Amino acid sequence: MLSRTRTTLVAAVLLSVLPLVACNGDDDEDNPVELTGAPEQLAEQGTIRIGVKYDQPGIGLRPPGADAPDGFDIEIGRIIADRLGIDEADITWVEAVSDSREQLLEGGSFDLVIASYSITDERRELVGQAGPYFTTGQQLLIRTEDEGAITGPDDLAGLQVCSVTGSTSLERVEGEYDADPVGFTTYSECVDKLRTDEIDAVTTDGAILLGYVAERPKLFRVVGEPFSEERYGIGYPKDADGMCEFLTDVLETSYDDGSWAEAYESTLGMSGVETPAPPELDPCE
Repeated sequence: MLSRTRTTLVAAVLLSVLPLVACNGDDDEDNPVELTGAPEQLAEQGTIRIGVKYDQPGIGLRPPGADAPDGFDIEIGRIIADRLGIDEADITWVEAVSDSREQLLEGGSFDLVIASYSITDERRELVGQAGPYFTTGQQLLIRTEDEGAITGPDDLAGLQVCSVTGSTSLERVEGEYDADPVGFTTYSECVDKLRTDEIDAVTTDGAILLGYVAERPKLFRVVGEPFSEERYGIGYPKDADGMCEFLTDVLETSYDDGSWAEAYESTLGMSGVETPAPPELDPCE
C-alpha cells in the first residue's frame, strides 16, 4: 500500500501533467490544417493580398473613408488569413474588377480572389477555384413602378439589362433571354442607371441585389425566382501548389466550428434571411 506521502506526490504529478495533455489536444483541434506548398509560403511571409468587391452590399462593400471593406466575402478572407497565422492588419484588400480577375491572378497581383467569383469550367482552365463556399442564383432588380411589367427573365427580350462587364450574368440574359446587354465596371453604376431610368433592369446574384433594395426599399424590387445557380469559389493562381487542399480544409473547418455561420449572420444575415446550410465542397483535382 502506498504511503500517504507517496500518494500525495503521485496525485500532484498527475495533476501537473493533465493540463499539458489537455492543452496539446486543444492545439490540435484549433490548428487542424497542415501548411505546405503555397499556403506555407504565405504563412512564412506573414502577409496576403486578397481581391474583393468594393460595391456589393452584404458581400463586399467599402464605404467612403473606411479602412477596410466589409461583407461575407471579407469575413471568409479573414478566416483564411487567421488559419495562416496572418494578422488582420497584414491583409491587403484590393478591389477585384470582374473582367480582370483571371489576369490579375495569373499575373501575381492577388494571392486569392474572394469576390462573388462564380465557379465555371472555363475559369478553372485559367485559374484555381476552391469551394463553393456559398451558392445563390441570378435574379432581376427593377424599379418599383415597373413591378408587374417585368416579372422574370422571360420579360427581358429587347430590354436594356445591366450587369458588370465580363460577368456570367450578362452573358446569360443576352444569350438565353434576348436582352440588350449594358455593361459597366461596377454594379453601383448599373444601379445608378436604373435609378435615372436609363436602363430597364439590373441582373446579378440575388444576394447582391437584395443589398441594394435594403438601401432604397421604396425605389427598387427584386423580382422572379432565381434562374441560375451561382457557386462562389475562392480563386488562386493555378500553379499555387497545395492551395486547393488548404482552402478546402479551412472551409470544412469553418462549417464544423460555426465560423462560417457567424460570418453569414453578421453580414448577409442582417437582412433577416435565414442562415442557409453551407454547400458541399468540390473535391480537389
